Amino acid sequence: MERNCLFCKIVAGEIPGSFVYRDDEIVAIEDVNPQAPTHLLIIPVEHAANLSRFVEAAPPALVAKLFGVVGRLGSELGLEEYRAVVNTGPAGGQTVGHLHVHLLAGRQMHWPPG
Repeated sequence: MERNCLFCKIVAGEIPGSFVYRDDEIVAIEDVNPQAPTHLLIIPVEHAANLSRFVEAAPPALVAKLFGVVGRLGSELGLEEYRAVVNTGPAGGQTVGHLHVHLLAGRQMHWPPG
């Protein structure tokens, strides 16, 4: 756990989060500032600053599991169409320095996204 990381604090229960999925390695919470009717954040429990750091350090099975949870949640929520997004670094749109995958659905998505 990184002491000043918002998502580490949510995972640890120090800050409330609306959990929709949780196991020992991955959690999923509802985004507090949703950009679509469905907007979840899928987060590895162990701190990784961004996707590059996660892929470098995590076992390949955990990398696969993270994206497997994204797909599983999409299916469980009955989503036929959705967008999964990983922002890396400030110029890439990352606002919290802990890897997370956005799962967005329930409205028409546009390209380019922003």
